[in-house]
Amino acid sequence: MLREALVVIDVQNDFCPGGALAVTDGDAILPAVNALIARFDHVALTQDWHPAGHSSFASSHAGKAPFDSVTMPYGEQTLWPEHCIQGTPGAEFHPGLVWTKAELVIRKGYRTAIDSYSAFFENDHATPTGLAGYLRERGIEAVTLCGLATDFCVAFSALDAMAAGFKTTVMLEACRGIDLGGSMDAQLEKMRQAGVTLV
Repeated sequence: MLREALVVIDVQNDFCPGGALAVTDGDAILPAVNALIARFDHVALTQDWHPAGHSSFASSHAGKAPFDSVTMPYGEQTLWPEHCIQGTPGAEFHPGLVWTKAELVIRKGYRTAIDSYSAFFENDHATPTGLAGYLRERGIEAVTLCGLATDFCVAFSALDAMAAGFKTTVMLEACRGIDLGGSMDAQLEKMRQAGVTLV
């Protein structure tokens, strides 16, 4: 039997209806996410945790609007509305998330100059969050992912988990996507091609 962990991605107020970067029906996943948390012995969460003035915010780039893109030293970067700023209500976990069972909370996106979608690496694909090392030290061999948003932070996390050698499953019923310019179909196909199990 593989030792498995559940990784819940960014179920935060700013990604839910009424938030600064709301995913449509983002809060509709809460019953499914909470059921998964209850089922797994090992649970980790990620929390987007940006300083004010983060380089991924459109407001940090003169003349740019949310969802424009710019070239950063690490590659192409989508610009976002200001969201999940450290210590604000928007950065808090959704109040309906039953998260206290979590053994670990990984905060990401706190480096001003680089964005972070994946639970495993910053967007330069080189700076680790430490999650892979933590899971390996705990003897975890397989991860199941859920949360927000399917086509960004969940997909990037799933692809990195596979690359790091973890058997990886994404529970689609416990995810919702943004679908920016066809990103949902593109990322679902990327995950399939990488060997991620989509349920």
